[in-house]
Amino acid sequence: MPKMKTKSGAKKRFKVTGSGRIKREKAYQAHIMTSKSKKRKRNLRHATLVAPSDHAMVRRLLGV
Repeated sequence: MPKMKTKSGAKKRFKVTGSGRIKREKAYQAHIMTSKSKKRKRNLRHATLVAPSDHAMVRRLLGV
């Protein structure tokens, strides 16, 4: 049986933490930043965790 392949897009977007949770970057910070407030832009900087309802799908994409 060949090895499972990881989805390349998922590999670039998600990281698995030591405790097994999945980190992701926030959306809405690619362009048109002038119309967004400083507070909103500051809060978009930090990574966050994937919602529990999406865990199974992301794990399957990552091949974890």
